[in-house]
Amino acid sequence: MSIQAEVLDPDRLDVMYHSYDGGGATIDGPSILVRKNIGTNVAVSANYYVDMVSSASIDVLATASEYSEKRTEYSLGTEYLHDRTIISLGYTSSEENDYSAQTGSIGISQSFFGDLTTLSFGFSYGQDVVGKNGNPEFEEEVQRRRYQLNISQILTKSLIAAFNIESAIDQGYLNNPYRQVRYLDPDATQGYSYQAEVYPETRNSDAASIRAMYFLPYRASLRADYRYYEDSWGIQASNWELRYTHPWRERWLFELKYRNYQQSEADFYSDLFPYQNAQNFMARDKELSEYQSDNFGLGVTYDVPQKWLWLFDKSTVNLYWDYFDFSYDNFRNVLDTDAAPGEEPLYSFDANVIRLYFSFWY
Repeated sequence: MSIQAEVLDPDRLDVMYHSYDGGGATIDGPSILVRKNIGTNVAVSANYYVDMVSSASIDVLATASEYSEKRTEYSLGTEYLHDRTIISLGYTSSEENDYSAQTGSIGISQSFFGDLTTLSFGFSYGQDVVGKNGNPEFEEEVQRRRYQLNISQILTKSLIAAFNIESAIDQGYLNNPYRQVRYLDPDATQGYSYQAEVYPETRNSDAASIRAMYFLPYRASLRADYRYYEDSWGIQASNWELRYTHPWRERWLFELKYRNYQQSEADFYSDLFPYQNAQNFMARDKELSEYQSDNFGLGVTYDVPQKWLWLFDKSTVNLYWDYFDFSYDNFRNVLDTDAAPGEEPLYSFDANVIRLYFSFWY
């Protein structure tokens, strides 16, 4: 009879550069993650992440001018292993010139039945402070709670499946202080005017997802994901994804994926309201509209020979590229001034995301 127990992930260093370019917005910056085991039962990790944002998106250009800002995020984490149980604690702090966020989290993972089944539970609590550039007296708070339950099961020697449930509760100032809605105004030159968005102060959401991964005989794998989401604002969304991973020779690993996402609009969303203060709650955020997106991705990983970087046990170079295509069903391009209000062409845009990172195990 053999007795098995969980083991902590090995020591690791990740250095990454990420870039997003699409819809008039550019976001890029570095990230550094360090993980270190202390004995066989404790691990600690730290992450430094930066977003350099330059935005001239349609939302910005409609009512303001292009802007640039920087967001810096620090994360600390620790894990404690006892037999088949892993307890994890985490803390994240994010700062930018008009927004700060602090989040703490706890997670428990337990394996059963000879490590064929793993059950995990997670909870996080966040406290955010919302500011507004040009108005030092503006300060609002947001509280965020997340609950997560995950069950993964090894079904056969080649097939693994996982089921996840997540609930979230957000309370406080949930809208963007810069964002505005538009309403018909016959006295305005363009036929409409703007006023500030107004959101409910509570948002409850639930999501469920299922994932299956099948390992092929030649070291390749197929993965399929499906997720369904709905919230108290009336949004229903779903996405599915297919991913194929293929090894080549001894040191190369290629990945190909496709993902589709669709969602309905929020109850209080409208591209053009009939008059000022038309409702108690009003939004024109395109992320609350009805839209869909398609994502095509490619990735490659190269396992660096140890003789090249002999200081590390293992090293990899990883490059991922994702292409996104967003199509909105009831959000219109107000920058087209030749069309009548409410008859502008529907908005769409594409985006490219690049991630280049180096991983070192030691």
